[in-house]
Amino acid sequence: MSILNVEKLSHGFGDRAIFKDVSFRLLKGEHIGLIGANGEGKSTFMNIITGKLQPDEGKVEWSKRMRVGYLDQHAVLSKGMTMRDVLKGAFQYLFDMEQEMNDMYLRMGEVTPEELEQLLEDVGTIQDTLTNQDFYMVDAKVDETARGLGLTDIGLDKDVHDLSGGQRTKVLLAKLLLEKPDILLLDEPTNYLDEQHINWLRRYLQEYENAFILISHDIPFLNSVINLIYHMENQGLSRYTGDYDYFQQVHEMKKQQLESSYKRQQQEIADLKDFVARNKASVATRNMAMSRQKKLDKMDVIELAREKPKPQFNFKDARTSGKLIFEATNLVIGYEEPLSRSLDLRMERGQKIALVGANGIGKTTLLRSILGEIQALSGSVRRGEHLSIGYFEQEIKEANYNTCIEEVWKEFPSYSQFEVRAALAKCGLTTQHIESKIVVLSGGEKAKVRLCKLINRETNLLVLDEPTNHLDVDAKEELKRALKAYKGSILLISHEPEFYRDVVTETWNCESWTTKVF
Repeated sequence: MSILNVEKLSHGFGDRAIFKDVSFRLLKGEHIGLIGANGEGKSTFMNIITGKLQPDEGKVEWSKRMRVGYLDQHAVLSKGMTMRDVLKGAFQYLFDMEQEMNDMYLRMGEVTPEELEQLLEDVGTIQDTLTNQDFYMVDAKVDETARGLGLTDIGLDKDVHDLSGGQRTKVLLAKLLLEKPDILLLDEPTNYLDEQHINWLRRYLQEYENAFILISHDIPFLNSVINLIYHMENQGLSRYTGDYDYFQQVHEMKKQQLESSYKRQQQEIADLKDFVARNKASVATRNMAMSRQKKLDKMDVIELAREKPKPQFNFKDARTSGKLIFEATNLVIGYEEPLSRSLDLRMERGQKIALVGANGIGKTTLLRSILGEIQALSGSVRRGEHLSIGYFEQEIKEANYNTCIEEVWKEFPSYSQFEVRAALAKCGLTTQHIESKIVVLSGGEKAKVRLCKLINRETNLLVLDEPTNHLDVDAKEELKRALKAYKGSILLISHEPEFYRDVVTETWNCESWTTKVF
């Protein structure tokens, strides 16, 4: 049974085409992985099928009475709302029904006996629905789900504006679970999630009976939950049965077959053109030449897709730092309340350290305390000599209306425009990306602009807070290679063991010193 039909979909932004004549069908029970490089339009596709964005051309049709749940990384959580407010929003349709029922009660004293009988019948129907949907247990259900995802440790009355990226994702995920939709649409759900809750989500999706569409660059996670791949590339959408590994094999085989056919056809075209050029003037061979020309004119010429630029991340080395990178003594981190016990930590030149542990325990707070960006509650941090620090923040909340060129030029005013463009191109950005405003770029493209600024600065210490969030597979692999080759020291937060395991020299588990209870 078809749940969603998309026919001849075309869309673009300005002169940049995203899709061209794309068709898609979602069947009951399908678990689909939607993949593609950064900027190919995966999130745009999600926005179109959920009605948040109108396509330039084409038709999107959902089956009737389907409840769609969309985990959107860019969903707005309004300041002033608590986590409890957001979670209870999962039951808004029930609250609306309750309000409709209360309005009916108010009207009952003003209607005819016939109308009263109809109102009583309608009220009864609504009352049955509310009871069957456990409406009168909403608070208990919210508390149960929040507890399962560790949100009660943070406090359900906390303003959503003050949440970390990981906590925010958990709130959106909890709300989605409470909604119990018929179809799940998940846009990079593992971003900012710690390993414990990635495993929880993996189990949930493996057992999920209904259909879902998942965007994820976490390949082990993707492989463990999906049975179909839709690949978005060069304004098109291709279907593959199986997981990502199988897709790679088939895609590479198709690519090689197309390249072989292209080479054979190009040789045939060259031979035909050569024959026509040599024989069209001769009376004896003119008819044969005309026949070859007709064949050329009717030929369906194979075109190879233009290769997408692959990123090249090569960090610039500053002068060697002193032996000490930092030393923390009796350090207690936090804001109003402590997030850690008293810490004595030391990092020396050449160490590459991963900070791991659940969200909300203070990993980012520790980084910022070490860097001196925030004041520790007590204790001290002594930083070593001759440090040239490159810092990649987990998330930038403010909208940036600079173009990519303006953003990098502002950081490196001595560069020529050619050098700025070349630096951005090395990070895998096309000319259209480079000339666009940052605010309209995808999450992965924004991350590449930030990495561009980082790799063009001379550093001997990299402090990286979840650098792989939003990056596509090629960019992630290239960043991993560059960090392994980096001669300086690294302090890294990551929720992906597959990424950091071969990069770091040691791992610090922050759960061993947190004040939070698990």
